[in-house]
Amino acid sequence: MLPGVGAGGLAGKGRTLAATDEILVSRCQGGEKKAFELLIQKYQRRIFHLIYRITQDSDAVEPLAQEVFLKAYRSIASFQGNSQFYTWLYRIAVNTCLSHVKRNTFEESHEDPQEISPENHHPDARIVAPDSPEQQCIRKEFYQYLMACLEQLPEELHTTIVMREFMGLNYEEIAEALDIPLGTVRSRIYRARAHLKDLLEPYLSA
Repeated sequence: MLPGVGAGGLAGKGRTLAATDEILVSRCQGGEKKAFELLIQKYQRRIFHLIYRITQDSDAVEPLAQEVFLKAYRSIASFQGNSQFYTWLYRIAVNTCLSHVKRNTFEESHEDPQEISPENHHPDARIVAPDSPEQQCIRKEFYQYLMACLEQLPEELHTTIVMREFMGLNYEEIAEALDIPLGTVRSRIYRARAHLKDLLEPYLSA
């Protein structure tokens, strides 16, 4: 476990961290572990909140936060300061959560795909699971087809559409996480939806 991370390690209450992110990052890159502990103390609450918002799983928050900060620590030497440190850390957190959600989505698709169907396939739409085994089979088949279509999207489109439609992040949050202009987010989402529509058309018209 990294120092300062954990349910009992939400440090920093009432404490002012005088050093700027740039100084702390520089010290950390110079091998000072205490500097990274200070960065953890400064941002762990925001990272915990972000992870919970994306996963809606309180049990996943702490282990994913550990993973996020460990990835950041291991790659801090490559941080060039081209963006704010928190933007860089936020992007690591979002990508980590994307991988987690993706793993769980595929696992759940083999168990109980209750909320997506060919008749109502918008990710925000929620419907009552039918009692008919045939309808449940159709639902599962469509869900797996949808996941396969998502995998065919270019990585930049896949990431953006999942963040928007499955995680519920708004355009501004996506732009911050990916460090891209707001217009680029809109463009990617538009293109991703168009690609998905084309990919789903053979299934929906069959």
